[in-house]
Amino acid sequence: MKLLIFHIGADRYGLRLRDVVRVLPLLELKHLPLSPDTVAGLMDFHGESVPVIDLCRASGLPSGADHFDTRIIVVAYHAPEGTDHLLGLRAERVLGVQEVADSQLGASGVQAAPFLGQVASDPGGMLQLVELEHLLPASLRAMLFQP
Repeated sequence: MKLLIFHIGADRYGLRLRDVVRVLPLLELKHLPLSPDTVAGLMDFHGESVPVIDLCRASGLPSGADHFDTRIIVVAYHAPEGTDHLLGLRAERVLGVQEVADSQLGASGVQAAPFLGQVASDPGGMLQLVELEHLLPASLRAMLFQP
């Protein structure tokens, strides 16, 4: 499967390319007052307001520094309730696309965060999948995606 590879802190992670709508350069976001720390802000994507989640903060880390290759990854987020939404993910150091065979993936053996999935090892070290459907808790989904 093809993955978009990026960093959260010092570690590498991957998103299934099928879920990626667009990768954008870092842009100015509208601050959302009283929103949880995980929410980086709101962006305009072709006239649609799209919430942006900071993946570092979602992982319990401080927000990463802005790098030349820091990007906002716009993904097709399928909520557990069955609704579909656009969601922006602020990701440090987006590296590009990499092919990872299903046979390379295995269980991590640790349940640190519900959105972290299987791992693979390659010459660059360990790589862990981000499972979008488990990224947002119900309370955050309710706040970000109003009916």
